[in-house]
This record gives sequence, C-alpha cells and structure tokens, in this order.
Amino acid sequence: MTGRLVVGLGARAGTGAAELAAAVAAALDAAGLDPAEVVVLATVDRRAAEPGVRAFARDAGWRLAAFTVARLAAQPVPGPSGVVAAAVGTPSVAEAAALLAAGPAAGLVLPKRRFRGVTVAVARTGGRVDLSPPPAGSGGGDNDQNRSGPDRPFVDRDVLVHQRQVPP
Repeated sequence: MTGRLVVGLGARAGTGAAELAAAVAAALDAAGLDPAEVVVLATVDRRAAEPGVRAFARDAGWRLAAFTVARLAAQPVPGPSGVVAAAVGTPSVAEAAALLAAGPAAGLVLPKRRFRGVTVAVARTGGRVDLSPPPAGSGGGDNDQNRSGPDRPFVDRDVLVHQRQVPP
C-alpha cells in the first residue's frame, strides 16, 4: 500500500455517506492532497458503527479505524475543543483519530476543518503502516466483535482495530 494519509472524521450521528464524502473531498482539495494517498478513515467508535460512515469508507476503498472516547481523549492535539469535550467526552475526534490511526511518528498535514457540520483532519504516517489483520488472539477478531472497552476500539470485521508501525 503506497498511501500514507489518514483522514480523521467527526460528525453528527446519522450523517450520510454522501455528506461525509463531500466534506472529505472538500478538505483534501483545500489542502492539495490526493485522495489516492488516503488509506484509512478514522473516527470515534460510535460513529464507525453507523451505516453512513461504514458506507463512505467502503465506497472510498479505505480501511476504517475506530477509537474509544478514552483513547481519543488521551491523544494530544493542537486544536482541542471544549464544545466537543462536553458533547462527546473528548476534546478532539478528527485530529485525535487521524493521529492515532497514523501511528506514533504521525503529523497533521491538515488540522481540523469544518465542512457543513463534518469535521475533517488529515495526518501523514511517519512510516509504512501495516494494515494486515491482527494476529489471532490479539483482541481483534470475531470473538471480540462489537465489544469495546476503555482501551479497545469498536471491533468489527470491516473495521481496522490494530496496526503496527513497520520500519521503512
């Protein structure tokens, strides 16, 4: 996989795939980024479970990474929001999700931007990200399906739940 971009997404419940696609396309265009370089769509676990988000990721050909509120809240971001913290329980969804999914050496190439009620941020990975399924018994399989906890994102066969940083 040649792409090294991760799109972080924050949206209201029930936002449709077309609305999400339009917002992300506008964000990538505004930043001069090539959608072909995107490999992952990342968000909070409750949004990743929604049909619109899942359909958008599937239609774009991107993996979907989901993180619990606790994981997102622990991720330092440049643009925390008290409004988002009060509503969701974390001061950032889009930026935090993008950075977490892109790995430890990631950096934001597009800080959060709002497009018609959808918040988008884009991170570039610091190296290759291994998007292969997690090894058996590592907490990412059908036995754990649809269970989340404070340290584990939403798990689904269509959702990326683990990744490993791979040396270049």
